[in-house]
Amino acid sequence: MNTQRIWRIGLTGGIGSGKSTVAALLAARGAAVIDADAISRSVTAPGGRAMASIVQVFGPQMIDPHGAMDRQAMREQIFKSADAKKQLEAIIHPLVSQITTEQAQTALQNGQRCLVFDVPLLVESGERWRKQVDRVMVVDCDAATQRQRVMARSGLAAEEIDRIIALQASRAQRLACADVVVFNQGLNLAQLEAQVALVAADFGL
Repeated sequence: MNTQRIWRIGLTGGIGSGKSTVAALLAARGAAVIDADAISRSVTAPGGRAMASIVQVFGPQMIDPHGAMDRQAMREQIFKSADAKKQLEAIIHPLVSQITTEQAQTALQNGQRCLVFDVPLLVESGERWRKQVDRVMVVDCDAATQRQRVMARSGLAAEEIDRIIALQASRAQRLACADVVVFNQGLNLAQLEAQVALVAADFGL
């Protein structure tokens, strides 16, 4: 294998699939993990790149006492108005793309040969992400396992978790987009790590 090849991997999975654990295991093997969700949160944090535009478009009532976007107020606004969701996405998405590119360039300059883009809504974004990565890796499990894990870690009611799952791409849709599948059900951490090691070897990790 040519170890000089640069791999760009799109990592995704439904809530409770164990995607974040797989990302951490890939990072431990030397991949540069670029977390789209963390970037999205950072641009709406105090001093984040999206904050001036959010105030301009939505008004100061959308800012919490710490200077971050008031997520609860924004959720209520989006619930009342479909246009609000589009306006917020028009602010945040370009910034996430910009910072993602910056982080990828930094990783390459530092000699990284495998970039893992951790994107919860990769499938939902259509061709936008598919065109940017060499392989799509899906962390998969059934809905009952998702529900059990999320209830254990967050205390959310099963009905609320089912609503979140219903808003995401279906399991079948994710698997249809997958080049690589990590089946994370009924595994302990050592077994998951072994499965990730097999997959990672194909990417020079």
